[in-house]
Amino acid sequence: QVRLVESGGGLVQAGGSLRLSCAASELTFSNYNMGWFRQAPGKERELVAAIRWNDGSTWYLDSVKGRLTISRDNAKKMGYLQMNSVKPEDTAVYYCAASPSYTATAYMNPRMYDYWGQGTQVTVSS
Repeated sequence: QVRLVESGGGLVQAGGSLRLSCAASELTFSNYNMGWFRQAPGKERELVAAIRWNDGSTWYLDSVKGRLTISRDNAKKMGYLQMNSVKPEDTAVYYCAASPSYTATAYMNPRMYDYWGQGTQVTVSS
């Protein structure tokens, strides 16, 4: 099975920055999309950023545009989420997710992800 491991979460002051990392292993395919989800207390899980496997096309939740940047190193099967100008409302458990590319637009569809990491907590203090 696919194994995904997130790291980089922690406590950060509002306005600060941090970078989340996602390491993938035991993959039998190279054409997979990668996304970052988050779930805040009492709220639904939401897709915040995604990147397509082949050309690096990206998608962002409107509320994080300009502050969060998703990137990847496809050869190393490594994904990143750079978080800048963080806000208290960014506080959540962040999950790395991946899936084979079923369609050209699957990467931006939160229901199309099959594999998940364990999550990493991001807490933003005011």
